[in-house]
Amino acid sequence: MTFNLPTIDELQDDALAARLERKIDEKTKPLGALGQLETLAHRLGMILGCEEPVLQSPQLLVCAADHGITVRGVSAYPSDVTWQMVGNFLAGGAAVSVLARQHGITQTVVDCGVRYDFPPTKGLIIQKIAPGTQDASVGPAMSMAQCQAAVSNGMNIVREMPGNALLLGEMGIGNTSAAALLMSRLAGIDVAECAGAGTGLDQPGIARKTAVLREALAVNENAKDPLEALAALGGFEIATLTGAVLRAAHERRVIVVDGFISTSAVLVAARLAPAVLQRCVFAHRSNEQGHARMLKELKAEPLLDLGLRLGEGSGAALAWPLLQSACAILRDMASFESAAVSNKSE
Repeated sequence: MTFNLPTIDELQDDALAARLERKIDEKTKPLGALGQLETLAHRLGMILGCEEPVLQSPQLLVCAADHGITVRGVSAYPSDVTWQMVGNFLAGGAAVSVLARQHGITQTVVDCGVRYDFPPTKGLIIQKIAPGTQDASVGPAMSMAQCQAAVSNGMNIVREMPGNALLLGEMGIGNTSAAALLMSRLAGIDVAECAGAGTGLDQPGIARKTAVLREALAVNENAKDPLEALAALGGFEIATLTGAVLRAAHERRVIVVDGFISTSAVLVAARLAPAVLQRCVFAHRSNEQGHARMLKELKAEPLLDLGLRLGEGSGAALAWPLLQSACAILRDMASFESAAVSNKSE
């Protein structure tokens, strides 16, 4: 299999940036009065390459997979919850499914490596690499060939999707462990600062989890570059999301990043192609311990801080109306001149 990553160029258009800034400043408001919404509007205009951006056919990609490291007791929930929650997504009963339906976002679930065989179902894509990764605490979670296949799957899925906005979601018992491992290795941060409660571990549980993660980092100490680290430490769903992010960035789609797990996929993608970050809108700051530090590592300013730690893409779906509002402000809000309103005195 040929494995090639897409090219992702810098969004370097000084003239457009200046026009967007001027357009925002000339709206009927004091300078900067819409705060972070103005920054968001400017970013969306730059990503989509126009002064009147329109968000079209938003796609929520929920990637699901199991993790071999769960045999070490790193999660408060059994791994069967992964496939059970996939069923809940497909039935429309999960939080993110409700929010996607509310906001007119198309939800697609991908079986990237769930330890369960699903029947063909509308809204489900089967791209199973294997029924869960290997236990990363005793060796690589994936072979490089498996990792590359998962990344390629993510790129191919996005290539076939309509629209110009991709929202990231995931499901996988044990995946906060994989995300913490990737954060520790790629950002050079002690794993104790990366590992949190996940699905609800108490403090002794977090201590046990952290000890297992130290074992995983030690046994995979030679996996240092982004793809090597992803293969050794990550999950099939994180690798698939990494590919999805890379392809969406190549196509100049708006990438709406959810919480800790989704951000770990963006971290990998950004280590492979730094210009990825110019296409990203970070939906929220998760209550999972490592997320605030990971956002800081990426120099990302999230839109919301609601104490969420659910994952699934729920924070991305909650933030979606803010993106719509930012575009509407750019397109529809009057300028001082068009509304015949007096501007601030010189």
